[in-house]
Amino acid sequence: MIARLVIRTLVWFGVIGAVLFTAAGTWQWPAAWSFLLFMILLGLGGGLWLIQIDPALFEERMRPVVQQGQPTADRVFMAAFFTVALVWLIVAGLDQRFGLSQMTAGVQVAGAALALTGMVISFWVLRENSFAAPVIKLQRDRGQHVIDTGPYHLVRHPMYSGAILFFLGTSLWLGSWWSAALTLILAVLLAWRTTAEERTLRDGLPGYTDYTTRVRYRLCPGLW
Repeated sequence: MIARLVIRTLVWFGVIGAVLFTAAGTWQWPAAWSFLLFMILLGLGGGLWLIQIDPALFEERMRPVVQQGQPTADRVFMAAFFTVALVWLIVAGLDQRFGLSQMTAGVQVAGAALALTGMVISFWVLRENSFAAPVIKLQRDRGQHVIDTGPYHLVRHPMYSGAILFFLGTSLWLGSWWSAALTLILAVLLAWRTTAEERTLRDGLPGYTDYTTRVRYRLCPGLW
């Protein structure tokens, strides 16, 4: 497990770094270096933590984002989301190359804090929900049931809430207003995915419909 975690983390952020620095046309980008170093350390530390508390969930999270039996709508989502995320990275790099955004260091620090907040929410979700798979599916073999504790007491899809904060915060951390604007598209895609996910859960997970009547909001308490 640990070997797979290390390899996957280094490869994943190696690719992200290659995209950022290639688009920027320079290696001299302190914000990008700090982001990558932080995420590698957080990814390794978080992965080791998850192995200790929930190895079954770790195995589930390591599975590919396209799986047998996955709804077609979710496969479409994955293709669209990763395409927009790639453009999001490239735009941040081009912004750095051409100096399109004028952003103070204070805003970038605030962005880093926002990205960290998003990651904390994601780890909180993993702590509460042992069925937080990367794809939409029912896990009857693992005894899946409705989770309504922790962040799920506030919104029905807290992992996506954390992801939106992470993408917005990272855009600011990297100093790109244009990349931050693209976060809106990522947020819309995640909001769209909640409809497909809830359709699957309502149809196949006992008690989920009742849960939606108790927790009204999907992503943001008091808003939506």
